[in-house]
Amino acid sequence: MRFPAALPWLRLARVPAVFTALADIFAGFLLTHTHWQPLSTFFLLAGASAALYLSGMVFNDVFDVSRDRRERPGRPIPSGAISASSAAMFGSILMATGLALAAGVGINSLWVAIILSLAILLYDGGLKRTWLGPLSMGTCRFLNLLLGASAAAETFPEIWAMPQIWVATAMGVYIIGVTWFARSEAGISPRLHLLGGLVVLNLGLLLLASWILELPQYWGLQPGPVGADDTLPMLLFWGIVTISLNRRAIGAIADPQPRYVQGAVGLMLLSIITLDAMIIYFRLGPAGLPFALTTLALIFPAMLLKRWISMT
Repeated sequence: MRFPAALPWLRLARVPAVFTALADIFAGFLLTHTHWQPLSTFFLLAGASAALYLSGMVFNDVFDVSRDRRERPGRPIPSGAISASSAAMFGSILMATGLALAAGVGINSLWVAIILSLAILLYDGGLKRTWLGPLSMGTCRFLNLLLGASAAAETFPEIWAMPQIWVATAMGVYIIGVTWFARSEAGISPRLHLLGGLVVLNLGLLLLASWILELPQYWGLQPGPVGADDTLPMLLFWGIVTISLNRRAIGAIADPQPRYVQGAVGLMLLSIITLDAMIIYFRLGPAGLPFALTTLALIFPAMLLKRWISMT
């Protein structure tokens, strides 16, 4: 399988990672619906998310070209495969497409997409080089999941309701940890940074587990309707994912060379799809199994493309 002409553009946009953004849309939509209907709305939101996510990857390299010349000279822009101006135009077209698709859903989805676009540009434009970088990236993931839930809201405040606000927060915290963990992946990563990222990542996982256990109700928050009759299988599944992530991350902390850190980060990103599938099944129960399996299937194109195109 080869992509001779398109490969530099696919590498620029880090295409394998877009399936994690789509999984968030699948989960957000099914936290507020019982099926993928209306199908046109679902596809518009998925397209909007994909376009905005890819634009963020492109703008990341546009803003990082000087640094990439030192640390990653093989990336499409510093290698000369794509000019910086062409990349900026490509990113702009993707972002405009994402906003247009969100507008096709309605004003609430458009507002979420606008806020998400601003968060993307703030991250790529400078926040990623500050201590606010991981928080900014987590905010983007938080907003992306809420974009999936936005179509069900009649008013803008309704978007920020349970259960999607809790789940989006958990996934946002998870991504804060992943971003912190990946902060120095191009070189030898400081172990303290890796450990801090792992702690925050686990906090996000614990927030997700607390939703499965319906703990938010103890703080006066209703976890929302749940279709799964038994939480034990969900917790076992959550435990397997958590153990797998921690095992890989601890190995990278023990030997923080780029290949081990990047391998752990790749697993952390792919696990977003797994977690989103779990969220869908817990929300809808046995009736949601086809939706959960369809979401889980996003892992396969991501892993296939990852053989040729890096996710980070």
